[in-house]
Amino acid sequence: MAKVELKQPIVQEIAGTVEGAQSAVLVKYLGLTVEQDTAMRKELREAGVVYKVYKNTLMKRAFEGTEFEALSEHLDGPNALAVSKDDPIAPEKILSKYVKNYKPFEFVAGVIEGKYADSNKLVEMANIPSREVLLGRLFGSMQSPIANFARVVKQIAEKDGEAAPAEE
Repeated sequence: MAKVELKQPIVQEIAGTVEGAQSAVLVKYLGLTVEQDTAMRKELREAGVVYKVYKNTLMKRAFEGTEFEALSEHLDGPNALAVSKDDPIAPEKILSKYVKNYKPFEFVAGVIEGKYADSNKLVEMANIPSREVLLGRLFGSMQSPIANFARVVKQIAEKDGEAAPAEE
């Protein structure tokens, strides 16, 4: 069996992994101990993110003709691929903790919802608060003026209430 035929199933696996994905992120995976890498992989798996190390040439072949083809120019050196089909910023959020704490480990590039993102954009996206936090902030800011108005009305009512018995 030729080498190409042996590698074809792996190329198909990569293509199947990125097909329909919300985001795919390339990272240089150096600088992690086995324990750190295991913890990171567990965290990624719990978030529904597929994280694997593939040969660069096989990733290039799998990315050909897809929206992830822009990542091909960054495929040199030790790269790992993190793919999420559900949450477009889940890989960035989790991997950013490791990028901050372990210097050789770094973002390379990514494709998020069909748009190319360089390493700086990935860091920026990782710092965006989650949907729940943003909704909490929105509702908090909407509630604040109403709460202040209620306090003022209560104080006016209490003040008028104190003045009414004095008039009798």
